[in-house]
Amino acid sequence: MNKIIKFLKSKTFYIASALLIQLIALFLLVTYFSQRFVGIYYILVLLSWIVSLRVINRESDTSSKMLWILLIMSLPFFGGLVYLLFGERKIPKALMIQDRQAYSDYKIYATRNIELMNESHEDDYVLDKMVSMAWSNGFFPVYKNCKTIYFPSGEEQYKMFIEELVKAKDFIFMEFFIINKGVMWNTILQILLDKASEGVDVRLIYDDAGSITYLDPDYPDWLNARGIKTHLFNPMKPQLAMQMNNRDHRKILVIDGKVAFTGGCNISDEYINTKKRFGYWKDMGIMISGEAVEMFTISFLQIWNYQAETNTPYEEFLLPHKKTKIPYNGYVIPFSDSPTDENDTGKLMHLNMINCAQDYFWITTPYLILDQEMISALTLAISNGVDVRIVVPGIPDKKMVYEVTKANFDILIKKGVKIYEYTPGFIHGKVALADDRSALVGTVNMDFRSYYLHYECGVWVHDVDCIKDIKDDFEEIFKASHLVTLEECMKTNFIVRTYRNVLKVFSPIL
Repeated sequence: MNKIIKFLKSKTFYIASALLIQLIALFLLVTYFSQRFVGIYYILVLLSWIVSLRVINRESDTSSKMLWILLIMSLPFFGGLVYLLFGERKIPKALMIQDRQAYSDYKIYATRNIELMNESHEDDYVLDKMVSMAWSNGFFPVYKNCKTIYFPSGEEQYKMFIEELVKAKDFIFMEFFIINKGVMWNTILQILLDKASEGVDVRLIYDDAGSITYLDPDYPDWLNARGIKTHLFNPMKPQLAMQMNNRDHRKILVIDGKVAFTGGCNISDEYINTKKRFGYWKDMGIMISGEAVEMFTISFLQIWNYQAETNTPYEEFLLPHKKTKIPYNGYVIPFSDSPTDENDTGKLMHLNMINCAQDYFWITTPYLILDQEMISALTLAISNGVDVRIVVPGIPDKKMVYEVTKANFDILIKKGVKIYEYTPGFIHGKVALADDRSALVGTVNMDFRSYYLHYECGVWVHDVDCIKDIKDDFEEIFKASHLVTLEECMKTNFIVRTYRNVLKVFSPIL
């Protein structure tokens, strides 16, 4: 009973209730006037037809178009209005202006620092293609001589978090989708408080939707009062607006401009398995040292400047490029992705890896919600003799989304894709590996939200020393996983298969 009362008093319940009431009120209002006044009805139907044409001709994935056309045609007097409210992927005007300014500032900086872009990579087809794509879709440069350390578990990454945080002398930048009180956050928080008291510039960004059930609405004020400069990203509001879907799904930790972390781990105890949820929670991450850290610093400050009253110049926190390079192998391309542009960088990273793979392409993803373009790319890779494997959780965290994931199994298996379910529990890591040479570690899931709606980030690495560690981890994952067969998929009863197919239609909003 106490849990029910607590939920009824929560911000989540308030927002959900307000949105539902607004939607019902709008529907009743539109229905009433369209029935009383025939002219209004036909105007709304005409609007739906016009909107349908817009949907058909917009640059977007086929599954999203199909969903909106279905919804609009099902309620022609109401569907057009719903699309205008939810379907345009609108970004708040103030956020868009700040976003564009931050992007412009970064573009100026990036074009001044393109030494490696001028180097020829024609002898390495994969590197040449990825460097060109990354620069064309966000001005993300390639770096050499960077140290990379791969973490096959959240526990190992957390341990390194702590080791590096206590070394901080100048600044700490943290940006996470979820922050939840517990062993992990309490330990990190105490270090942040200590460092802030020592004069270290400590800044924190966390997403309101990701943390809404864990932290009080005034928690940023509490942190700011104690010296931890804090921004709550895109605060949830009880309004019918698509921008509530644009969440900051990134995970970034930068310390003194010397090291940067990214990967799947949020700040919550299940990620380090001090709290058990959905079996063993497996997550993966990476730490970068060297000049590539500057991209994570810039990515953080871009989001920070979206929300800050005063702009923070990048140069204040960027270390000078050293003339004597650390002799580490390979290349590194850090990147970020934003719903405010049309680049879809996270998806393009995956597509480029698939299209360039010669021997194999392996990937882990907690959610598998694919559009036809991605299915076609995987199918083409199979046709080219590439060993394509996808690992998904054995125990899901979101049952409805997991049913959509399973709805993709049979079509992919028929094409030749090997699907593995991680038997010990929930695999949350977003890691891709190709041909013993290239890997991507970051926050990008193989789903609609990561590809189109969320702010994401990651790092693509090529011929770096930790590639072997990533492959070793995949080999262990396969040993602990169940290979799904087509026979298993075919045994699924008709009702469940129908339910999954219906959910699949609605996958762009899941």
